[in-house]
Amino acid sequence: MHFTKDDTLAINTIRVLAADTVFKSNSGHPGAPMGCAPMAHLLFSRYMNFNPKNPHWANRDRFVLSNGHACALQYILLHLTGYPTSIEDLKQFRQLNSKTPGHPESHITVGIEVTTGPLGQGFANSVGLAIAEAHMAATFNKPGFDLFNNYTFVILGDGCLQEGVASEAASLAGHLQLGKLIALYDDNHISIDGDTEVSFTEDVAKRFEAYGWHVQIVADGNNDLESIARAIEEAKKVTNKPSLIKVFTTIGFGSLNQGTEKVHGSPLKADDIVQLKKAFGFNPEERFVVPQTTYDLYHAKAAKGAQLNQEWDALLENYVAQHPEEGAQLKRRLRKELPENWATALPRFTPADKATATRKLSEAVLNKIADILPELMVGSADLTGSNLTRWKNAVDFQPESTGIGSYAGRYIRYGVREHGMSAVMNGLDAYGGIIPAGATFLNFISYASGAVRLAALSGHRILFIMTHDSIGLGEDGPTHQPIETMAMIRATPNLVDLRPADGNETSGAYLFAISAKHRPSVLSLTRQDLPQLEGSSIEKTLKGGYVLQEVEGANVTLIGTGSEVSLCVDAAKILHDRGIKARIVSMPSTTLFDEQDHDYRASVLIDGIPAVSVEAMSTFGWDRYAHESIGIDTFGASGPYKDVYKHFGLVPDVVAGKVQKVVAFYKSEGRIPSLVRKYFH
Repeated sequence: MHFTKDDTLAINTIRVLAADTVFKSNSGHPGAPMGCAPMAHLLFSRYMNFNPKNPHWANRDRFVLSNGHACALQYILLHLTGYPTSIEDLKQFRQLNSKTPGHPESHITVGIEVTTGPLGQGFANSVGLAIAEAHMAATFNKPGFDLFNNYTFVILGDGCLQEGVASEAASLAGHLQLGKLIALYDDNHISIDGDTEVSFTEDVAKRFEAYGWHVQIVADGNNDLESIARAIEEAKKVTNKPSLIKVFTTIGFGSLNQGTEKVHGSPLKADDIVQLKKAFGFNPEERFVVPQTTYDLYHAKAAKGAQLNQEWDALLENYVAQHPEEGAQLKRRLRKELPENWATALPRFTPADKATATRKLSEAVLNKIADILPELMVGSADLTGSNLTRWKNAVDFQPESTGIGSYAGRYIRYGVREHGMSAVMNGLDAYGGIIPAGATFLNFISYASGAVRLAALSGHRILFIMTHDSIGLGEDGPTHQPIETMAMIRATPNLVDLRPADGNETSGAYLFAISAKHRPSVLSLTRQDLPQLEGSSIEKTLKGGYVLQEVEGANVTLIGTGSEVSLCVDAAKILHDRGIKARIVSMPSTTLFDEQDHDYRASVLIDGIPAVSVEAMSTFGWDRYAHESIGIDTFGASGPYKDVYKHFGLVPDVVAGKVQKVVAFYKSEGRIPSLVRKYFH
């Protein structure tokens, strides 16, 4: 491949703009953008297909900057290629309400595929993006209609490769033989603590070869464009392995402090920027300058992308004409629309139906909707038989060569990789046309919390199907029994907690989670059987909290979630025999309940009588909904689940006794604060 002085000028323009951008904000990371400029230039000027005028073109190549602290690099490239990121936006880098925040955020900046910053997450997202391409291609491509054939490119650094989530995702990608995933490793030997010799001396190339990746090494990533280009071309030829290109670079290339940690997370000094611009042929008195030849170079590539997009649109319309059913499905999925009347397939229950664990009820839902929702891709972190997430006719997502599935399969065997699974699902949703769901035990969502948090921040529609959700799992004991976990979930913005009490609420949980286009949901499901409740419904579940059983002249409100709603029902019967009338509220989602209007919440949590919450988990956070809380504020215990419930006093007679004392206490107090009529609530 032939390179000219225009390529050199474009690369140096990136380096100078990175220095200007970070200096202007007096905050950020100039070193990595300056070091990665050559490889990033090649991707955006020679190899990637994209269309800034239609950023959501379904078959565009995806680019992920996993070392998100280097985001000045990505913002600069978005500007140069014609995305709606202006020079003024670069000047507003890291400022409040700007389109160029301190790390890439997909919901803020057009052209950012996934939100990155916490190291390793973007790399794992890229695995999800590559899985999505392979699946969409296997599902929709037909002879003469190569609708999906894009590549996923990711730049990552030493820090990304030290994070466990990257190891999990890399291992999975190698197993799945994701040949259209190409990772460029910016090996600059620098981290915040200094040279990586202090903590990171493994042979990354051999590690990735062991994962099943195709690995190449480029010795001079600062100047040798031919070698970088040759490595990318070779990577594209390897179709049965993901590729890692290890590129040796110099952090802060051109700075007086190049090659040191001093250029990692601090702006270059003014005199350093002056000498940098002189060395690269720029006027040191000018800032944020882009030569027209550089604009022309990148705009020419963008124009080619626009032409490819136009050709693809025509191909799609021809596809729809010849394959109307598949074409209509594809268009619907890309619009994030659901099949008409799909929710009518959700099972409904009456109290006459047998008691069933909500994980088993979840399995019933999946069997009802899996064929109706072909966009649903489900998986488990090596707990399929416990999570009950694989429907009867499911096909595994596997390479054809394994003989155990195909890329058209919709069930992903994630292995014991909870964090990797969750980060991969972020990539699956970001690709488009797919609704990902992944399962493990509720307690182990803590392993995945970094990716779960980014799902909430980014607004990904993801179903976290979490079973064995309390001390009800029994004998496995406190290492597996979630206590504080739901409190963390409920405290996370835009993450929806769904802890259903029976079959109707389980169906309602799925109705919400699948319908919510821009919110992840956590379905908290039991191991133990629960009765089907009188008064529950799919529709009421969507309110987050509702009156399950009303009683005239009530003395107390009992609030339960999940497995403890039926406990409240049984405790209310004992209280009735003791002359205390208890109304019962089911609260499958505190998040959704908080979003209801004041009058509705006031009708559920009525004034004038005390409210008592009951949940086999931490009582933390329940003071918003109850005057007193019955729960567990220690770790759990190992034993048969009924014995464990009894041990912690979560049985009807003990709960009734505590509630009786609460009623007496507030009667003697003569005052019961309102739970709803608050200034800040």
